[in-house]
Amino acid sequence: MENQVILNAKQVELTISRLCHQLIENHGDFSESILIGLQPRGINVVTRLKARLEEILGKEVKCGNLDITFYRDDFRRREKPIIPSTTNIDFSIENKKIVLVDDVLFTGRTIRSGMDALLAFGRPQQVELLTMIDRRFKRHLPIQADYVGKTVDTMVSERVSVEWKETEGKDRVLLFNQEDNG
Repeated sequence: MENQVILNAKQVELTISRLCHQLIENHGDFSESILIGLQPRGINVVTRLKARLEEILGKEVKCGNLDITFYRDDFRRREKPIIPSTTNIDFSIENKKIVLVDDVLFTGRTIRSGMDALLAFGRPQQVELLTMIDRRFKRHLPIQADYVGKTVDTMVSERVSVEWKETEGKDRVLLFNQEDNG
């Protein structure tokens, strides 16, 4: 069976726009709110959200990147060591409204790691979660997104990939079956 396109380029663009309008509905002009992308793939989502929000609002939106490598519960269980990325949070998050951003929500473990890592930078007033794709089934932790681009029902053997024209050459979201994974 071939890969299935869940969202094409136009649908990705519309999804980003819709998510931005939902964020504006709850965060206004973003003067007290910050977007934080989880390394590595959440940063691509934040980049798109930031560009679209700034276009709509006509002002800069504060964003950061968060490396969760050392907060992962599987950090020491991997055969191949995880190489840490760079965290880019050069501002205070104290009493700010934070929107954690990732590309795919599946088990919830990455988000838990992100929340642990975030608290090393201070105590936010509120933390929300935005994800492009929510794979509803197979949560290991009781975590759910406040903002969802698209909900997709998948089997454990399947994989979802959010691709961006800047890195993979095309904006789209794909569903891979086990035999396509290698």
